Amino acid sequence: MKITTTDEMLKLLEELVNMDSGSYNKKGIDQVGNRLMDAYQEIGFKADIYEQEEYGNHIVLQHTKAENPEILLVAHMDTVFPKNTAARRPFHIEGNRAYGPGVVDMKGSHVTALSAIKALLDANSAAAKNVVVLLTSDEEIGAPSARTLIEKQGEGKRAVLVMEPARKDGSLVTSRRGGGRYTLKITGKAAHSGIEPENGRSAIEELAYKIIQLHQLSDHEKGISVNVGIIEGGTAVNTVADYAEAQVDIRISRQDQAKPLAEKMKEICGQANVEGTSIILEGGITRPPMERNDQTIELFELIKGVASSLNISLTETGTGGGSDASFTSALGIPTIDGMGPVGGNPHSTDEYLETETLVERTKLLAKTIEKLSN
Repeated sequence: MKITTTDEMLKLLEELVNMDSGSYNKKGIDQVGNRLMDAYQEIGFKADIYEQEEYGNHIVLQHTKAENPEILLVAHMDTVFPKNTAARRPFHIEGNRAYGPGVVDMKGSHVTALSAIKALLDANSAAAKNVVVLLTSDEEIGAPSARTLIEKQGEGKRAVLVMEPARKDGSLVTSRRGGGRYTLKITGKAAHSGIEPENGRSAIEELAYKIIQLHQLSDHEKGISVNVGIIEGGTAVNTVADYAEAQVDIRISRQDQAKPLAEKMKEICGQANVEGTSIILEGGITRPPMERNDQTIELFELIKGVASSLNISLTETGTGGGSDASFTSALGIPTIDGMGPVGGNPHSTDEYLETETLVERTKLLAKTIEKLSN
């Protein structure tokens, strides 16, 4: 099987990394999407564009002669970085590592996915026509516009391969924690803290009680965590605060943990500790967990066998972070994550990609698609 050279892959990778594509940068994401769409159309794929007003457009790609493809590749085009980041620290290579915003999460994965399908076409493999490639634009912010499309494209598929990067040690991801976001809004009564403090009802004091109570819901042994990450409130240091607000992040490891946790949070926020204050709790689960089930294990073992034939020693791992893999996994569709190249430190200025793994992971992806198609 002929694989695109590392140097050729790096040329495309440089182009993509130097295109700013933060989740709220529609213009930049669509620029990335158009570049990838052109590349796929050059090799005989057709594109269906799902236009978005607020976010970047989603793109569904498959071979013009495809009939009921059984495999779905999912790859997001957005990054966490603001505009002009690429201009400040553009793509560059140091030794065997490539650096730049989104280089491994997940611009590198777009390069290996395209290269894998090219390799299958060059080998006249029918497997190239057994793949749907879904490019999404809002994974980094919870897929508010892509979730329905991801779930629809996953329906009836034999396998879903999510192109998040492999871990630093090359592991694939077989489980992820689910998560949600809540906003806690507390209203009190303002008063001068020196002249008539007894007439005030402090929203900040009530918020302090709620933060402690919510954090006590964490059970790290069971994979449950509740974290109040942002708070704000008050107008002046000498005024009893009449309003306070908190942003709450929750994480769960199993779907059956979601309802009991939500009920406990509702119970805590249903009763005020500070008389005269009122509480509103808004939000919920935004991503279900990706659980390590029998289907996941079976798919991982298949990929592990393919890796062994390529002299790759493949391991699996779980992670607390979320991804689009959770949506298809929760529907009972066999799903594996981390099929991209190896790298580390995503979402940071030190994000890197191991350039030597571009060809390796391209081969692994191509051979896995072929194996699943036979």
